[in-house]
Amino acid sequence: MTTVPTRRSERRISPVFLGIVAVMAVTGWAVWANAAKVPGFALFLFVTSAWVVSLCLHEYAHARSALHSGDISIGAKGYLTLNPMKYTHAMLSIVLPLVFLVLGGIGLPGGAVFIERGRIRGRWRHSLISAAGPLTNVLFAFVCTAPFWLHALDGVPALFRYALGFIGLLQFTAAILNFLPVPGLDGYGVVEPWLPNSVRRQVEPFGQIGMVAVFALLWIPSVNHAFFDLIDAILRGVGVSDQDTYCGQNFYRFWQGRPDGFFCPAG
Repeated sequence: MTTVPTRRSERRISPVFLGIVAVMAVTGWAVWANAAKVPGFALFLFVTSAWVVSLCLHEYAHARSALHSGDISIGAKGYLTLNPMKYTHAMLSIVLPLVFLVLGGIGLPGGAVFIERGRIRGRWRHSLISAAGPLTNVLFAFVCTAPFWLHALDGVPALFRYALGFIGLLQFTAAILNFLPVPGLDGYGVVEPWLPNSVRRQVEPFGQIGMVAVFALLWIPSVNHAFFDLIDAILRGVGVSDQDTYCGQNFYRFWQGRPDGFFCPAG
């Protein structure tokens, strides 16, 4: 792939994104030091800001891959600035995933940036552009869970460990859901270039409801249990325990009161 030149202003990191990173850093310190009067509120802000950062990186990965694949319009759209307000589908990319996070504790993937696919040649490039987003979630998950799989938890405060475990759950959830070959999700974007045109035309009308349909399926108990059994198996594989994710999610929902101090000690 060749490098496509863009103006410096099109690549400058947005102050909005830097502000979100600053919130993540400050609240991460507050969680580490257990400095907040309400520990769950600090953890809520830390996890939420980290989730927004991951969403921005997810969309940036799509955009950067598209740029190097031939869509030179990406820079002018502001996607390379990591500014979440520049996304074509801000509601799908940021707002809706945040709603599902707060209400259900699920890392639901957002909508992709608008890419001018006609500028891109080669089916492999189209597939790579779609795969870049969820692969970023996988990388984010491994970074956040590094203390677990590196066995480097000595000295890590319990509350911070819970937060990292919950963030890991959200990232793995988002990656797996987004890799599903369902219209409207990145997984379908990976396989779509290899499908016959007749199949693409038949599937195209369902692109707007794919994500909603997946979320609806997760309300079916058998599907929900099977999915989260898979997530639990992945988390156990990287050293994150049930206690870490359970306590992280319960501290996150600070409005429901502090979780059991015996099972989820914060000090």
